[in-house]
Amino acid sequence: MKYTKEHEWLRAEGDEIVVGITRHAAEQLGDVVYVGLPSVGERAVKGFILLEIESVKAAAEILAPCYGEIVAVNDKIAENPALVNEDPLGAGWFIKIKPENPAVIDEYLDEAEYRKLVE
Repeated sequence: MKYTKEHEWLRAEGDEIVVGITRHAAEQLGDVVYVGLPSVGERAVKGFILLEIESVKAAAEILAPCYGEIVAVNDKIAENPALVNEDPLGAGWFIKIKPENPAVIDEYLDEAEYRKLVE
């Protein structure tokens, strides 16, 4: 698993990258009440808004970690946004992207580097 400085996690699954937010981010947001997911087939543009999250405390934007095509979205969190807080590293994932360059995941932080960031 890799991490962004914006508190997203990335996990390679075959030729796809699964995207979610870290436990730290979920705790900072508080109770998530809405997740605005993109549509399957949309293009992800690295550094641009991919989706929006609203919580009782704040609203946040998740930026695309790479260029590629959105191949799956987690409809369960659209129906039950609390999954993001309950299991941010598992059932609370957001989307799957088929990246143009699968090696892009190597640009991101490993777990030790991410832990230093949040300390």
